Amino acid sequence: MAKVWFVGAGPGDPELITLKAQKLIARADAILYAGSLVSIAATQWAKPGCIIQDSKGMTLEEITGWLIQQSTTDDATVIRLQTGDPGLYGALIEMVQPLDKAGIEIGVVPGVTSAMASAAAAVETLTLPELTQTVIFSRVEGRTPMPEGESLAELGQHHCTLCLYLSITLLKKVREDLLTAGWHDDSPIVVVHKASWPDDQQIIHGTLATIKELCKQAGINSQAMIIASPALGARYWPEIKKSRLYDAQFSHRFRKAIKTQE
Repeated sequence: MAKVWFVGAGPGDPELITLKAQKLIARADAILYAGSLVSIAATQWAKPGCIIQDSKGMTLEEITGWLIQQSTTDDATVIRLQTGDPGLYGALIEMVQPLDKAGIEIGVVPGVTSAMASAAAAVETLTLPELTQTVIFSRVEGRTPMPEGESLAELGQHHCTLCLYLSITLLKKVREDLLTAGWHDDSPIVVVHKASWPDDQQIIHGTLATIKELCKQAGINSQAMIIASPALGARYWPEIKKSRLYDAQFSHRFRKAIKTQE
């Protein structure tokens, strides 16, 4: 029986694709990759004769139609290769529903999302003890409306780490909304363009007040992750609150606390 796999290609660097994804690509009979976001290098493990198609000019109906067509052969392995992780801004359910109706088996392979790749590229942590323990993945309202209660001005009131997708052209609104939420113009911001792409990655450090102009000067207007967090720059702080997990005076099931002399 044929099966369609929705595979996360990761943020850009082909070496950040999972081993499971690589093995599936190697035995795939057909691969439909999101060429506007996924490098063709992600298909490098495909076997001779594998049908490889770029979907960047296709509509949703054309994409699902192609996947269904390639699934007519018994035991075919068909892959929809998507950027990052299929379940995050990947239109996964929109594509799965027509395949369900067609009686086609589905599988999903997770991938590294750009928020993680961006934090890694900038050598930043998204969480820090006693400062922020929460990470919000979101986007700024543009042509697509946000659900009630999920505006950036509302989410920003948590003052935790914010990873903003699909919003690089809306930096003016990012500033306005975060100022409304109580952030300050000197709040640190990191923007990473094409995180992990070997030849294209750019990392821009700025503040809420400066980041828009810095990105304009760098020519960054697409495929960028915006990170706003009270933990940004902690690498260079003289003191931070450290994790209790590795504290010599903290017991857990693998280690007993070392008692200090009074």
